[in-house]
Amino acid sequence: MEPIPFTKAFEMFCEGNCPYGPLCEHVLEYWEESQRRPEKVLFLKYEEMLEDPLRIVKRLAEFMGCPFSPEEEKEGVVEEVIKLCSFDKLKSLEVNRTGKLHPDFIQTNDSLFTCCLACWKDET
Repeated sequence: MEPIPFTKAFEMFCEGNCPYGPLCEHVLEYWEESQRRPEKVLFLKYEEMLEDPLRIVKRLAEFMGCPFSPEEEKEGVVEEVIKLCSFDKLKSLEVNRTGKLHPDFIQTNDSLFTCCLACWKDET
C-alpha cells in the first residue's frame, strides 16, 4: 500500500472514507448507546480524562466491576495505574516502539504515539 498524502487522507476522513467507516457516526452511535444502556456502555471523553484522570480511572474501575478499595486508594494504586497508562510509559514499551498493527501496514505503532502525544501536548 502506498502512503496517502496528508491532504488526501484528511479529505477522505472528512468525507467518511475511513477503513472502518465514518468515525463521527461511530462515536455518535456509542454515545447514544451509552445513554440507552449506561450499565453496559461507558462513554468517556478525552477532555474529561485529561481534566480529572483520577476520577475517570476510578469510574472506569467501578464500571468494570473492579472498584478500588479504600486501602488501594490510600496506597496510591489509582495514581500508579494512571502512570502506567500514560503516553510516556506506553510509548516506551518495546511493542509500541517497533511493532506494527498489521504486517502489511507501512505505519508502525510508534507513529500512533507521536501523533497522540502531539495532540495531547497541544491540549495541556
